[in-house]
Amino acid sequence: MIRLAFASLANRKSSAWLTILAIAVSALLLIGVERVRTQTQDNFANTISGTDLIVGARTGSTQLLLSSVFHIGALNNSMTWQSYTHIKELPGVAWNIPMALGDSFSGYPVVGTNEDFFRHFKYASEVALEFGSGRAFHADDQAVLGAEVAQRMQLNVGDALTIAHGSGGISFSDHDAHPFQVTGILQRTGTPVDQAIYVPLAGLGLVHGELIHDDNDDSHDHEHADTEQQPVYTLSAVLLGLDNRALALRMQRQINTYREEPLSAIMPGLALTDLWRTLSLFEKALFTVSILVVATGLLGMLTALLASLRERRREMAVLRSIGAGPFTLFGLLVSEAFMLALAGVSIGVLMLFAVLHFGADWLLLHTGLLLRATPLTITEWSLVGAILAAAILLSFIPAWRAYRNALADGLTIRL
Repeated sequence: MIRLAFASLANRKSSAWLTILAIAVSALLLIGVERVRTQTQDNFANTISGTDLIVGARTGSTQLLLSSVFHIGALNNSMTWQSYTHIKELPGVAWNIPMALGDSFSGYPVVGTNEDFFRHFKYASEVALEFGSGRAFHADDQAVLGAEVAQRMQLNVGDALTIAHGSGGISFSDHDAHPFQVTGILQRTGTPVDQAIYVPLAGLGLVHGELIHDDNDDSHDHEHADTEQQPVYTLSAVLLGLDNRALALRMQRQINTYREEPLSAIMPGLALTDLWRTLSLFEKALFTVSILVVATGLLGMLTALLASLRERRREMAVLRSIGAGPFTLFGLLVSEAFMLALAGVSIGVLMLFAVLHFGADWLLLHTGLLLRATPLTITEWSLVGAILAAAILLSFIPAWRAYRNALADGLTIRL
């Protein structure tokens, strides 16, 4: 039966290939959308790990998460250094990573932080950051680059760069008087870490003129000399790691009710869940469009099979004359539809893997999406099976008509 169906399709190569192409494109879109959805969600979830709380000025949880971790959008308010000092000294805080945002370099975000970022920041399943070359900064005029920034801007250890005020590709002024020297380049992580430049908080403070000398040594009891610089700059967010994660809820409530300044403390995992809940409507809409495209491809197959029935009544009569029964002709049409759908889905999957294999770097550089050509997941196999099952069900319509025609025509060709 399969050989007979193949010979029949080979006799109608043009229409068969057009049908296969339509199914291939629709399968590519459907499985591709599912892969983008799942892998993007996994990438988001793997962006930060081991951080118990993110603290910033009072704002929404999604905005604080996107700005501090994904460098998307901007925070309207900032947190004072005094509040940061209070928070990092709270009982139960094991480590902290201060972050100051708002500057950029050729459209890439600049993050003011300290060396604790390279010690404590983790992604995926508690994976620590590693240097591909060089080391962390140790002076105010030094910088560390993410892997993508170094690759796209063709920067190496020892090169100099000048940051600008403003983010999101919009720069208001260049800080030419305070260039930074690259001391290290991080290994690629597949997270927003790859797309940022990291400079010392003190260096960022010097650029913005946010460091002052304390010359009032006579009126205050200071442990240091009057030449010490006192920080007065503000922060965008602080990442906190706790001694015991069970304290996270209590610590969150304590920070949210801080009286000296309105602050927001969020748990990254819960904030990510809220983010995906917000995007669920968009996901469903995109998936619905993909289903409609698949339906269009399968309807095209159905149309091609129905249109060929009238031309093939001679073929059916010949098959009847050599002993083929009505059920054989029914099975022939179903087999043809299955072969068309199988060929279309197979080509669609191969096209998807070709795009992911040869275009993964381009997608990462131009869209920030990290998509991998991994084997099909259970969900993707289910979609493949659903396409094939739908094709078989639709083929029952022309198969039933061929069966009826065979019974009516017998060995006589009726045109």
